[in-house]
Amino acid sequence: MRRRGFLLAGGSLAGPVALRAGAAGASTERPGLRVWRDPNCGCCGAWVAHMRAEGFQVEDSVVPSVAPMRRALGIPADLLSCHAGLVDGIALEGHVPAAAVKRVLADRPAGVRGLAVPGMPIGSPGMEVPGQPNEAFDVIAFGDGPHRPYMRFVGGRPD
Repeated sequence: MRRRGFLLAGGSLAGPVALRAGAAGASTERPGLRVWRDPNCGCCGAWVAHMRAEGFQVEDSVVPSVAPMRRALGIPADLLSCHAGLVDGIALEGHVPAAAVKRVLADRPAGVRGLAVPGMPIGSPGMEVPGQPNEAFDVIAFGDGPHRPYMRFVGGRPD
């Protein structure tokens, strides 16, 4: 990683650590969620709204490029979508439904460092398209070992 990317990543990760520490004592609150997204992406803003509606305290960072944060978070290149996030040490990529995030935070499965929804499936949170049927999609867990399906959804609902 080049120096600029390292400095960007280091400075940008300070926020989620502080958010996480502040939320630890409040059992009724969700931990802080830091999101990095492109300024021209409407579906990313809709996903942020979904996460807020589900009780997450979101710090929404509009950045010229999400790539440095993806590298810092260790998000695999084959799982990319349109925005990245970090919640309580778990990396997120794409339109991951809040139900999957809540489950991974509760279960803390061994070896899972993040969840991703590659691509932009119709009906996933933030990708709702009126008049179009919701697509089935997997939330993929990544970390130690090979990627693996974590939960299956049709639209924003677990299947």
